[in-house]
Amino acid sequence: MELKGKNVFITGSTRGIGRAIAHQMAKEGANVVLNGRSSITDDLLDEFTDYEGRVIGISGDVSDFQDAKRMVEKAISELGSVDVLVNNAGITKDKLMLKMSQEDFETVLSINLTGAFNMTQSVLKPMTKARKGAIINVSSVVGLLGNIGQANYAASKAGLIGLTKSVAREVAGRNIRVNVVAPGFIESDMTEQLSEKHREAAIERIPMKRIGKCEEVAQVVAFLAKQDYLTGQVLAIDGGMSMQ
Repeated sequence: MELKGKNVFITGSTRGIGRAIAHQMAKEGANVVLNGRSSITDDLLDEFTDYEGRVIGISGDVSDFQDAKRMVEKAISELGSVDVLVNNAGITKDKLMLKMSQEDFETVLSINLTGAFNMTQSVLKPMTKARKGAIINVSSVVGLLGNIGQANYAASKAGLIGLTKSVAREVAGRNIRVNVVAPGFIESDMTEQLSEKHREAAIERIPMKRIGKCEEVAQVVAFLAKQDYLTGQVLAIDGGMSMQ
């Protein structure tokens, strides 16, 4: 699938990895739907004015099934279709298991995993009718390896992998591809706040001895969107952290 002229909906795309994915897709000629829980600001939209395609903002809550459905319907009404869905929206509420509340656990799953279910189900009917489409779910190396203090986050990201593989099997015959990208330690607002000691400890766990960039993840997402014979796969972009 060539991305030029295609319509791409990216959840959680107002910052970080999601924002980088939006820029990568727009750079390749796609029309892009920016999404976040709050209204999409004019300053963010202005970042995309030099690209060839259209860029629109649709805010809403992916964890609410009806709101997810509304957002997809709005995107289709404005652009004509959703050809590519990137389920990137996610949050963390880190605590050790013994101190984690049920609310901490369920809130993370409701956005990271249930949100992906809500958006995926909402786009599948029109994609199935068109007999084409691509869905990329943004998991994490934590979903592959686990991590202390992140039982809720790891469960949600591991769940995304299972969701992806199951849906990929269901819709492959309709020429719809579903894949996962699993980022490792990536430059972000969170990593910038780490002390030098914690940053060095994190880098020590990475065979390539550096932290990844959001743009590097975005390039892998675009690759997955374009590959017509690749489905049900997990691509870890983590500097080798999860290699067997």
